[in-house]
Amino acid sequence: MTIPKKVKIVEVGPRDGLQNEKQSIDVATKVELIDRLSASGLPVIEAGAFVSPKWVPQMADTDKVLAGIKRYKGVSYPVLVPNVKGMEMALKAGVREIAVFGAASETFSQKNINCSIAESLDRFAPVIKTAKDNNIKVRGYVSCVMGCPYEGDIAPEKVAEVSKGLFDMGCYEISLGDTIGVGTVPKTKAMLDAVKPHIPVEHLAVHFHDTYGQALVNIYAALERGVSVIDSSVGGLGGCPYAKGASGNVATEDVIYMLHGLGIETGCDLGGLTDTARWIFQQLGRKPQSKLANTG
Repeated sequence: MTIPKKVKIVEVGPRDGLQNEKQSIDVATKVELIDRLSASGLPVIEAGAFVSPKWVPQMADTDKVLAGIKRYKGVSYPVLVPNVKGMEMALKAGVREIAVFGAASETFSQKNINCSIAESLDRFAPVIKTAKDNNIKVRGYVSCVMGCPYEGDIAPEKVAEVSKGLFDMGCYEISLGDTIGVGTVPKTKAMLDAVKPHIPVEHLAVHFHDTYGQALVNIYAALERGVSVIDSSVGGLGGCPYAKGASGNVATEDVIYMLHGLGIETGCDLGGLTDTARWIFQQLGRKPQSKLANTG
């Protein structure tokens, strides 16, 4: 399969990136971050999550953030919704796209959301139904697609099974996440080869962490398999909670630099994104994780 000529970037920094920050980040900073990202041409910016503030305090003000941002034409601002209560909050906030979050590892599912994989899919059913009834798009995440901090390697067939379950329930796109960043090119190809017979490749996305510096080569392997949607985080926001001191999400500007070098269209302003990466990390009091933002 030929490499796609155009790629959609899903920016996850304001949610997946910021949620692990220990310091409290005010609404104004989050709003400015999203507005800067919108101005850079990104088509999808994950704006927050309606989850319990007890477990994810950084996302407690998602409703205020959504009320404060400038909504750019053609830009989607999805939020993570784990349950019916979160769905009700999303409806109240006028959200037009949500995401649900499953796992390919039974142990990770139990430790992360306190239920089995099958139970998690059952929980999502009423959420997805409510979303559909209100013409709200639903994206599905599958975590631990190449490895789990508790179980080690994950069978590609298990990833395919969970992904198909979410797709059959009505998720328009399935994002395959290497949560701990242990993926390699052969693992990436094997995982995608297992999933693709069950879900058309145009409905697949990849979400790679850069814990061991493999994210870009794994993304390239996914491009070779026809994947044209890539999740990333400005400046590499979001560390890996399972590997102390390790980088987490792959940096958006590093991904786009590679894509533009391959002649792939993204519609994104690389300079604006790099400036935004430097700006948000300045607010956080440290250097960005990305190579591009650190090259002067």
